[in-house]
Amino acid sequence: MMRLAIIASASLLVIGCSMATGEGDLGERTETVQPIVQSAPPPAPAPTPAPASTLKPLQGPSTFVFDGELTQGGWVRGQAPGGTRTAMLEETELVLDEEGRFFAAFDRDAAATTELAATLANGRRIVSPLNISSRDWQIERVNVAKRGGGTSEAWWAKREPEWNAIQAARKKKTAATGWSQNFIWPVTGRISGRFGRQRIYRGEPGSYHSGIDIAPGNGVPFVAPADGVVVLARNGFSLEGNLIIIDHGAGLNSAFLHSSRIVIEEGQSVKQGQHIGNVGSSGRATGPHLHWSLKWRDARLDPLLFTGPMN
Repeated sequence: MMRLAIIASASLLVIGCSMATGEGDLGERTETVQPIVQSAPPPAPAPTPAPASTLKPLQGPSTFVFDGELTQGGWVRGQAPGGTRTAMLEETELVLDEEGRFFAAFDRDAAATTELAATLANGRRIVSPLNISSRDWQIERVNVAKRGGGTSEAWWAKREPEWNAIQAARKKKTAATGWSQNFIWPVTGRISGRFGRQRIYRGEPGSYHSGIDIAPGNGVPFVAPADGVVVLARNGFSLEGNLIIIDHGAGLNSAFLHSSRIVIEEGQSVKQGQHIGNVGSSGRATGPHLHWSLKWRDARLDPLLFTGPMN
């Protein structure tokens, strides 16, 4: 795991530069700079996000400045170059707040290299390459055949509206700014399942574990790990049981599965540390525990990289 920051200076070596056809500053120019690595201070609380297209050119850094965990299942949080109109992580457009700050993240199976790219108001394009470290996942190889993935029509008739509700909730965009906070554990206790673990059935991989399981005991209260807006709070889902999804803004959301009780409502704003439910074993669970998962857009993330080790 690495905590990195990129700061541009007049002495940076420009390792790639091209000019598209055009006149004056309206022609597109791409600059790729070799980053300088140094520690970055914790991000300040962010104001309400605004669409990147509405941002005015601002004074700011001449390249991306960020801090985070540049590893599979990790994240970055920082500021785009001054005057940025749009910023991208590969093909994904980033949400920029009024000061040009952003959040982005890397899937469990992210490639070794990616890049941040900004298009400025004057047509210039600035690119910052990123190296994403790989991780040794907990892999269990078993000498049995993988079970078939088919489902009955009767089961899917019940499951389909649940699935659609989850997808719709994760697409909701709110003004939440929890993405800018340092996350806390929703509850502490024995970790019974780690993010990314996977079984291989006679050479055929099964699904990997998409979150972290915490087993503090049945009925123990759990809290919001960061500020957000409740976009889903429903009881009785087939797999998840009693399910809560909180949007933290900028495309980042948390899901909490198997609770015995939900104490918040859809549409409600919640603060970091606020009681939102109680640990249970509802849905498809072998015992009382809280399954906490994090997603940024379509990327599944490791909660441990947001909180650090449990004290």
